[in-house]
Amino acid sequence: MVIKIVLQRTILLFICLASSQLIFGQAGNVSGKVTDENGNALPAAVVRAVDHPQIGAVTDESGSYTIKVTPEVKELTFSYVGFRDTTLPITGSTLNVRLQGMKSLNEVVVIGYGTQQKKDLTGAIATVSAKDFQKGSITTVDQLISGKVAGVSITSNGGSPGAGSVIRIRGGASLNASNDPLIVIDGLPLSGNNIYGSSNQLSLLNPNDIASITVLKDAAAAAIYGSRASNGVILITTKKGGSGKPAFNFSSTVSLSKLVREIPVMSAGQFRQYINSHADSAFKSLMGSASTDWQNEIFSSAVTTNNNLSVTGSLKDMPYRISGEYLHQNGILNTDQLQRETVGLVLSPRVLQHLKIDINLNGSFLQRKYANGSAVSSAVYFDPTQPVEDPSSPYGGYFEWASTDANTGAVTLNKLAPRNPVSMLNLYSNKSNVKRSFGNIRFDYALPFLPDLHANLNLGYDISEGEGHINVPAYAAQNYLDSGQDNQYRNQTRNEVSEFYLNYVKELKGINSNINATVGYGYYNNWSKNYNYPSFRANGDTIPGSKPVFPFDEPENTLLSYYARAIYTYQDRYILAASLRRDGSSKFAPENRWGTFPSIAFTWKVGQEAFLNSSNALSELNLRLSYGVTGNQDGIYDYPYQPVYSISDGTSKTLFGSTYYNMATPGAYDASLKWEQTASYNAGLDYGFLKGRIHGSVDFYYKKTKNLLNTIPIPAGSNFSSTLLTNVGNMDNKGVEFMIDATPVKNKHFSWDVSFNVSYNNNKITNLTATRDSTYPGTLTGNGVVQINSIGYSANAFYVYHQQYDKNGKPIEGVFEDVNRDGIINSNELYRYQSPFPVMIYGFSTRLTYNRWTLNTVLRANTGNYLYDGVSTGAVESNILNPLGYLANVMANVRTTHFYYSNPQSDYYVQNASFLKMDNIGLSYNAGRIFNNAVSLVINAHCQNVFTITNYTGIDPEIYGGIDNTIYPRPRTYTLGINLGF
Repeated sequence: MVIKIVLQRTILLFICLASSQLIFGQAGNVSGKVTDENGNALPAAVVRAVDHPQIGAVTDESGSYTIKVTPEVKELTFSYVGFRDTTLPITGSTLNVRLQGMKSLNEVVVIGYGTQQKKDLTGAIATVSAKDFQKGSITTVDQLISGKVAGVSITSNGGSPGAGSVIRIRGGASLNASNDPLIVIDGLPLSGNNIYGSSNQLSLLNPNDIASITVLKDAAAAAIYGSRASNGVILITTKKGGSGKPAFNFSSTVSLSKLVREIPVMSAGQFRQYINSHADSAFKSLMGSASTDWQNEIFSSAVTTNNNLSVTGSLKDMPYRISGEYLHQNGILNTDQLQRETVGLVLSPRVLQHLKIDINLNGSFLQRKYANGSAVSSAVYFDPTQPVEDPSSPYGGYFEWASTDANTGAVTLNKLAPRNPVSMLNLYSNKSNVKRSFGNIRFDYALPFLPDLHANLNLGYDISEGEGHINVPAYAAQNYLDSGQDNQYRNQTRNEVSEFYLNYVKELKGINSNINATVGYGYYNNWSKNYNYPSFRANGDTIPGSKPVFPFDEPENTLLSYYARAIYTYQDRYILAASLRRDGSSKFAPENRWGTFPSIAFTWKVGQEAFLNSSNALSELNLRLSYGVTGNQDGIYDYPYQPVYSISDGTSKTLFGSTYYNMATPGAYDASLKWEQTASYNAGLDYGFLKGRIHGSVDFYYKKTKNLLNTIPIPAGSNFSSTLLTNVGNMDNKGVEFMIDATPVKNKHFSWDVSFNVSYNNNKITNLTATRDSTYPGTLTGNGVVQINSIGYSANAFYVYHQQYDKNGKPIEGVFEDVNRDGIINSNELYRYQSPFPVMIYGFSTRLTYNRWTLNTVLRANTGNYLYDGVSTGAVESNILNPLGYLANVMANVRTTHFYYSNPQSDYYVQNASFLKMDNIGLSYNAGRIFNNAVSLVINAHCQNVFTITNYTGIDPEIYGGIDNTIYPRPRTYTLGINLGF
């Protein structure tokens, strides 16, 4: 209902604004185009009237603008990130301008509760603007900066439509709490609450609305956000309004996605050959006469369309931007589909001379049809000699492994056999609807009696509702034993934000100094409601014992914050910054509720010293040093310090007198639970050469997390659950980051830009127990079989046996090394082997421009990361000739290993998953103004997931967490796009 109201009011406002401009936009308009030195369009460049800041405009995708000016306006100022501001007099109704590139370190970047010039930064901060975003078929915001920022890893959760990503900044800082960064959109911090029916919180945003993304990596930059900043902060800035009559921009893309490669299984011919040479007549008789490529049956080419329309302008003194998106994306796995509709409204009214107001409203509606992902695994194991359909089958007409009684003719389904993968897709329905609305209003008031002091108020909200149904008919084999499925899921979330802060900026010319001070208060409330429905059969009957039992159906937590920051600059060369935030969270007991998070940083502009100022080659050289403490309370439930009893659903009761009562089970809890805290040290160097044509940074960092929120085992015999969440353990991350941007060639017709970043991170657990215990092996994690958290090793290190090989290099089944040399092979031989996390992360981008043509590409690489090939563990002969009366296919490498039984804890399955990927390559043509200069036109073509170079034998080496269990494969996508401005 909320989304519907927002959409209706936005459309009504759009009509009013558009019609009003027919009246107000007839006189006093100045139009033109903003380009760089080579004539390339600069979208989102800002045009402002000199001495009249309320009059402004923003260029469209073709660099064009229209601004309504009054008679007293004589000059316009043009600005764009990375270019020198240019002021020109108004000489007519047309005014074109070419901006000159400037030193990169003079860029203005967003920081917490304000902005700052890049050359004045004291923390490790990286900004990616719209012109440098990844291009092509981009459906989620996180994809925009993949490979663009040193120290930031973005790993897709698979190739399904709208799939989210795992974002890690300088490695993970926690074991059981969240490792996700804090996301802030236009000053509104998102709660991170899970929304049923959506992949993640960024999947409901329109990437076309984003102007820039800034990453705060160290504590000096992030500590102003205190308790939620241990994993870094991502600040997202959306596009804003302009001035004058409406300027429309329409973009449309059409994409075709294709499966890159199949999982290598035995073909029907190879399978028959194997059965005929290894099996007796009983198994041979089970073979069919078909030749079915099951992966080909479930995967197909998929089409995606994405259309965006936006309008910018100004209604008198109120700049506005209205945008809308319609995305329809089909997955390469049949029956998988996503449809997203978004609308955005940005208003910036100037009602008083000293008051600025910014209003941001966003609404989205997501319709999702999920395919049954288990069909991918079934396609690997299902017998390729069997047909897809069987007209006599009682299971919807699909072939399934079943037996028929010779006397009665009754058909009995084989309980443990793989299910027909096509049936698993076509007889499965999981449809969800997700509605979300978020936004905020910000007031910036310059006090008349003290104009250097600004009072700021930020009021925001983020509400959502996700609901869906899973339906499987009673005759479908996948749920035959439960007589089908008719399940419902639903949840609601609400996030409220109230912030008030004062900002004081003053030039102290007498002592050649500048002071920038901020002090504020914040209130953040997060509420959700989970509708825990029981499971139903297709006929509506409740499946016994299926109702989930949770102690809280409406969890809620509140955070109160006080914060302050001061930045002092002396002689524009020496900058000292300090911040302090004090947070109180309802997730902890009153005596442990409050945490204090300080930071201090210093920047020395070495390049401006007299001994370097005369250098012609050196343009910038800044030294940064910082220390800070951040906290973490995300990722744990809302009442971890309180005693909780879970009431049974009725299957467990006790008798008191003549009445039966439901049982209550106590949960383990730690009343003294408190914050995780991460102390971070950073030393950085920003550099620039040849008037900024070469620039970049080097950073060295060390992070130490203490009071880890760790799940530890409870001694047997207690009346509680087997594990307890408590503060125990420490973990270190240390690393180096290097980034360089360069323009090797730049002339009138041709330019070449190159960007490269590389980062090294070493993660190690240094403590896990409250007391020293050399015999404690650690805590099993991941899938609970092959990964462990142990002291002295990386988090989630693989915990496996050391496979032995014969003289030809072939693995010997069931033979492992006696690691402790005691003559017995048992669990004591398990050892820690490699880490799933990369040691080195690389990113490379390049852009070549010749006149109106632009070619760009993005490559990424990881080295030092290992992956457990869980798919190959099923490549054993015992799975093919199953004594339970069915045949099953396996991966083709079974013909090499000849393993008969599964050896899942062998390090044979842990492989080096280092890789080099070309993420994207694209070509665009800027046709300029067409149709008598009425419309601007840009045409582009892109290919994503171009190639992958790796020694990993599975489908994709890039899987977060280190376990490959047949994820949804990422497709190769070809995209054609068009952009019109009018």
